[in-house]
Amino acid sequence: MKFDINTIREQFPALSLTDEGKARIYLDNPGGTQVPRQVLERMQHYLIHTNANHGGPFRTSVESDKVLEEAHQGMADLLNAKSADEIVFGANMTSLTFAVSRSIGRLLKRGDEILLTRMDHDGNVGPWLHLAEDLGLKVKWLKFDLETYEYNLDEAESLFKNGNIKLAAINYASNCLGTINNVKVLTEMAKQSDALVFVDAVQYVPHGPTDVQDIGCDFLACSPYKFFGPHQGVMWGKAEILEKLEAYKVRPADNFAPGKFETGTQLHEGQAGTLGVLEYLEQIGKTMGAEFQEQFPEFSGRRKYLHAAMLAIQDYEQTLSLRLIEGLQNLSGVDVKGISAKKDLSRRVPTISFTVKNQDPEEITRKLAAENIFVWHGHNYALEAVRLMGLEESGGVVRIGPVHYNTLEEIDHTLEVLKTCW
Repeated sequence: MKFDINTIREQFPALSLTDEGKARIYLDNPGGTQVPRQVLERMQHYLIHTNANHGGPFRTSVESDKVLEEAHQGMADLLNAKSADEIVFGANMTSLTFAVSRSIGRLLKRGDEILLTRMDHDGNVGPWLHLAEDLGLKVKWLKFDLETYEYNLDEAESLFKNGNIKLAAINYASNCLGTINNVKVLTEMAKQSDALVFVDAVQYVPHGPTDVQDIGCDFLACSPYKFFGPHQGVMWGKAEILEKLEAYKVRPADNFAPGKFETGTQLHEGQAGTLGVLEYLEQIGKTMGAEFQEQFPEFSGRRKYLHAAMLAIQDYEQTLSLRLIEGLQNLSGVDVKGISAKKDLSRRVPTISFTVKNQDPEEITRKLAAENIFVWHGHNYALEAVRLMGLEESGGVVRIGPVHYNTLEEIDHTLEVLKTCW
């Protein structure tokens, strides 16, 4: 079966909702996605049948722990981790990054250098700036080219060449520009001086296959609520590094990963819901990703199906990106802030930000909201990117973010409404 958008949409109850006769068009997905039935069913089943705390000998606790183990293994399959013990759940990516940054800080000393980027979400900037202030670290910045909206790899190499950078915090895909960065090459540069590499993959994981072994990084963080699951955060870390790090935890908690980093009682129903979205994606890989399965000969079972599903999603979403970008470029005064050429769409996710000459981004989003079209405006926490583009004072950007459950018809309708917004 080819990618069947009607079958996809039937899995998401929220997509059928209307308000005063107007269908909801969810293009706010970079901030959080809707969920399929499998997520709802998993969460409901957990709360009714297995709702208990961790580590007890009685039935509900034993069954609860089994669900949590399955969720960790499922995320290991999605990210191609070597072990489920390398998967850490938490409230969200930002909270996990703050927590592990403190542990990593114990490996650093005053005067050490860290590398941050001007393209990243502040969830992979703020925690490291705080750490630098606390420990007296030096911060180096990797900018992006204002014409190509990509990093200059020669500039990146020059930043790494003195060998003083001890940690590089980089992003896989931009939540503002949509750029997919060459994190593998950046990681290889960092590893020449044995720097730790922390990858923010929140905006990439919903749009393509993720392989931490291929990237070669040390940590990778993502958010299930950005890829059709519940509000959760997930961090992968290399087992040997997680073992070495001292966790900030209460004394009775586990002394080994992942438990030593999963502080307090976790949101168990959220982990159950995450398992539900992995089941949904696995089904896509089985039924709509057959042509992509052969690209993962080293994988089998769920791991193969999950990666095939993400390639099928990526292939479909490029049609959405093309329709949206070409439509925006045909509107007067619009400046798309990101990779725009048809031949280069494989280097971006379908998150599209733009400005309109002499127009307030917030006013445009309000006019779209009045037609039940949901989009974002402002800096969207990509503060450094918006500042580098000189857009902070003028209100940032309008951001439209389709995902694989959106349709070309929704894109076309949004473009028609935009024609009336200025």
